[in-house]
This record gives sequence, C-alpha cells and structure tokens, in this order.
Amino acid sequence: MLEVRQEGEVMPDNVLELKTRAIERKDIGAEDALVLYRLGMERPFSLMAAAAEIREYFKGKKVNLCGIVNAKSGLCPEDCKFCAQSVHYCTEAPKYPFIGKADIVEKARRAKASGAHMFGIITSGTRIDDEGEWDEIYQAVRDISSLGLKPCVSLGMLDAERAHTLKKAGLYRYHHNLETARSYFDNICTTHEYQEDVDTVVAAQSAGLSTCSGGIIGLGESMEQRIELAMTLKGLDVDCVPFNILNPRPGTPLQHVPHLSPVELLVTIAIYRFILSDKDIKLCGGKESNLRQLLPLGIVAGCNSLMIGDYLTMPGRSPELDAEMIKDLGLEPVCD
Repeated sequence: MLEVRQEGEVMPDNVLELKTRAIERKDIGAEDALVLYRLGMERPFSLMAAAAEIREYFKGKKVNLCGIVNAKSGLCPEDCKFCAQSVHYCTEAPKYPFIGKADIVEKARRAKASGAHMFGIITSGTRIDDEGEWDEIYQAVRDISSLGLKPCVSLGMLDAERAHTLKKAGLYRYHHNLETARSYFDNICTTHEYQEDVDTVVAAQSAGLSTCSGGIIGLGESMEQRIELAMTLKGLDVDCVPFNILNPRPGTPLQHVPHLSPVELLVTIAIYRFILSDKDIKLCGGKESNLRQLLPLGIVAGCNSLMIGDYLTMPGRSPELDAEMIKDLGLEPVCD
C-alpha cells in the first residue's frame, strides 16, 4: 500500500515502514538509512514529510533557540582543516584572550532578549588550563542560570573530575562535537585522536550533564560516513545533535570545497531525524549560506532546535527573522 499525500503524491511503502519503526522502536540502522538516502534523493519531499511527522511526534510544535558567545578566539593548536581559528592557517578570524565573566553574562542577557532558551560559552583551544579562567566560567554559569537560561559550555577536552565541578556550578549541558565519522576523521584533524572526543562526551555524561555533540556536513565525507557519524552519536545517546554545514573559510585547507546542494542537505537532516528520532537536532552554522531560500525546510525536514545570532567567527542572521520563520511554520519557541 502507498499512503496518498497531496495532489497525487505518494509515500513509498518502505519510508512508511521506517517512519513507523523510528517512532515505535527507534531502531533505524545504517542499512535502513542508506535506503532512505536513495529514496530521498528521488523523492526528497516525501522523505521530509515523514521526518516532519517523526519530529512532531517526539518534539511537538516547540523549537529550542540557542545563543552562543565566542569567549576566547583564535590561536587554537589543533589543525582541523575547516577551522578559521587554527594557528596552522592564515585567516582573518579574530584573535583575543578569554573575555571574562562580565562580558559573557552580558552576551547571555542579549541572547535571552532575542528569544534564546539556552546559552553556550565557547572557547578555542584543546582545553582550558588556566584556573582563573575556570573560576570565571563557573561564576558565569551560575549567573547565566540566574537569568533563566540553561547554561551550556564548549571548552574542549574534559575529564570526569572537571565535569563534576561544572555540574556543581549549575551547568546544564556540555557541548563537544565529533566533527565527522571516525573513518574520515584523519582527513580532517591530525593533532588529536577521535577517541579523545568520544571520551570527553562520556566524561560529561558521567557527571550527569546533558550532552550536545554533532558534526559538520560537507567536509568531503560520503553519505555513508554521515550515517556513520549519526550512528556513533546514537550509540553515545547524546541529547542534542548540532547539524553544522561547512561554510568554507578563506585560508583553510577546505576553502575551495564546493557547497552541497540544499536538497542533499535536507535529505541528510531527514535521515538524521529517522536515526536520532527522539533527540534534539539543532540547525547551526552554515545554515544560511548553504540552505539559502530553503532554510525553513531545515525545520520541516527534522530539526527542532535552532542556533540564533552570531556564530564563532561569522555573523549570523537577525534573530527576528528566525522568530518570524518559526511562527510562519506554525511552530513556537520553547520559553521556559
């Protein structure tokens, strides 16, 4: 049987079957995801419609909004080929030391005024080594929480002891991206091991912190490797998956990588919703430059969370436009 959609459009049987499994059993595997990919590239809007039903089943009509601050920029010793903040590449990314608690909290206050539900403190570098900076971060976490925002940090590598201290300070979520699939990671970064990133996520979870971990799509990886990343994140049972899309930065080794088509990106989002059916999937960096006029379909295709405002080294779009987009889609931001 085929489910009739609109004006004669039909949804293939196997998409219907996999949608039901994603909702009832949450057991979509890598082979299932490849089937969805083949079908999705032929019938992208049918796949997106099914993913939208999964999103609404688990997340209703709510969209989480998240703001961030780049609290320490540039001079990172890692050699991630996409990153304008790496000391290994000559880019125009800003370089400045840790900005301190007062500036962080002021940025959080502005994010809340723009509709953010959550606020993240992000620093460049492998890890934080300065105890004075740690003290300011702990206090900033407390102050952000007192504003009525859920505090999040992304501070590089983390051990269990530090994770527990952050939890005691009132931290809600730790963010640490895996960036790409394990099988592709050596093509992107050679200055640390993939397992170190996985161990950081596990350390945060061991302290009872919510975890946010995802990657960047469009680094030159295959669809199989995008699915591999999704399966790794599913195995780690992270709570939120940031969906970033490469916006090639001049001066980095990936500066000439071509953009993926908006439709391929939307199909990828939909596949992530099938695999990570009950997780938050957050549409993040690169969304405007890659999805272009199809940006609202990123929410339709499965994302239930949105990064608003500026990114780490690039300006974002107006939060008012994002609020308008959410309203026009018949959805509403989380506000508690």
